[in-house]
Amino acid sequence: MNIQSPRVERLMDTSSRSNRYSPANPTTLTGLLLSLFLSGCVVGPDYKAPEHPHIQTYVPHDTSAPGNAGGGEVEQHIVMGANTPSDWWTALQYPELNQTVAMALAHNWTLDVARANLAKANENIKVQRAGLLPQVDGGASGGRTAYGASFLGPEAFTFPTFSAYSGGVSVGYDLDAFGGQKRRIESAQVKSQIQEEALHAAHLSVAGETVLTALQIASVREQIRVMKDVTASDERNLALVKAARDAGVASLMDVTTAQSQLDSDRAELPPLQQQWNVAQDTLAILVGKTPAEWKVPDFELEKFVLPQNVPVVVPSDLVRARPDIRAAEAALHAANAEVGVATADMYPHIALNATIAEQGLFTGGSGAAWSFLGGITGPIFHGGALSAQRRAAQDDYQATFAQYQQTVLMSFKQVADNLHGLDNAANEVRDQQTALDSANNALKLTRQGYGVGNAGIVQVLDAQRLQQLAELRLVLARTTRYVDTVGLYLATGGGIVNDTVVAMSVPHEPAGTVQAPAPREHRNTDE
Repeated sequence: MNIQSPRVERLMDTSSRSNRYSPANPTTLTGLLLSLFLSGCVVGPDYKAPEHPHIQTYVPHDTSAPGNAGGGEVEQHIVMGANTPSDWWTALQYPELNQTVAMALAHNWTLDVARANLAKANENIKVQRAGLLPQVDGGASGGRTAYGASFLGPEAFTFPTFSAYSGGVSVGYDLDAFGGQKRRIESAQVKSQIQEEALHAAHLSVAGETVLTALQIASVREQIRVMKDVTASDERNLALVKAARDAGVASLMDVTTAQSQLDSDRAELPPLQQQWNVAQDTLAILVGKTPAEWKVPDFELEKFVLPQNVPVVVPSDLVRARPDIRAAEAALHAANAEVGVATADMYPHIALNATIAEQGLFTGGSGAAWSFLGGITGPIFHGGALSAQRRAAQDDYQATFAQYQQTVLMSFKQVADNLHGLDNAANEVRDQQTALDSANNALKLTRQGYGVGNAGIVQVLDAQRLQQLAELRLVLARTTRYVDTVGLYLATGGGIVNDTVVAMSVPHEPAGTVQAPAPREHRNTDE
């Protein structure tokens, strides 16, 4: 039976004065404690999981198809209620990417840290469970003794000096009458679950960072290609202007302007090269290698395949799909258990101790010696410390509950942001492709006009600048579409490792359930 602390307090308060807990009434106290122990009393509030959200959509107007990129781009559709596979990155259909993610998941040290933390938490469960069992210790001693007057008085000088030994075992057992140790076991179990979810979150994070870094490498590489094409175009412009000056139809200022444009565009390449190198170094670290010992694959943006159908869990299942939400709920459960621990500390502790030993003289015989003791200790006055500890545990529960709610809200925001991002990125790709087509036509006509004297060099350079910006923006828009797609996979939990869902209820004793203790509920000032 589970008895919460309010129930115990009411039981004591409604009894007669002669039956209240006091040193003068040990018989009634013993009977009460014995009945509570035999009934399996566990004080403090039992845990109840928060309700799942009841909303039906992530955005004000549900988006079943984020948009059509046009211009040969893939039209993406959101498949609401579909399960995300744990190897979601394979949807990008890039074999080298799949191999790189596999390397990262096999060799990334962050995952080793998470695995070790989980193993440590599991061992702590065993430590706490041992508190429900008798504790047995062995010991032995030997020595030479001479008693003085403080022990035998005036007869001390007649008692000879002797050498003796003792060896045996001692057994101690805490009855855990109010379930404090059971609450500690419960807390250890859910803390292990927190570490399990931390491992899942690390798995998701490492896979996500690897994919996003590969996309960054491919994107920057494409931007470098565009800038090299731009500088090649600048060189052709410069040659065109120089030829026109030799023919007497262009000025030195035209030549200087064209040279300045070439120099300016060349200056854009080193920063892009640095971004590319940094991203390559980052990817090497993600797969557990140093930058010098691993050659990064030559990722190309055009080889990534944009998934046509993107699975998204329904809003009510998001709390089960994301490891950070599951970890936040496990933390809430642990905080609830700590309220029970603090509550149990306000009640008496009953302990049994026994020893059995063989004792004797080194020069003589020996015999068995034993003892059996039962003891009870109960708080009478601790200056308000115990009730303050319980209130602190309740306040910590409220803070953890608020953190859980904030985690849920932020998860819905992340899903909504990426849904909006997919729609807007698709439109941006379409518009940037149109802008690039227009810029290419404008540049072609402007160059033709310059060749026949109908346009000046400034017009040519302006047209080229618009064309350059349009091509770079198209590369960035395409990258953003991939990034938002990956972001949606991550925001919806990225699938469950090994395709299993970690249950939120952890087997414990007791297996009970309440939403939350009221803040500072049933304060006891009589310690």
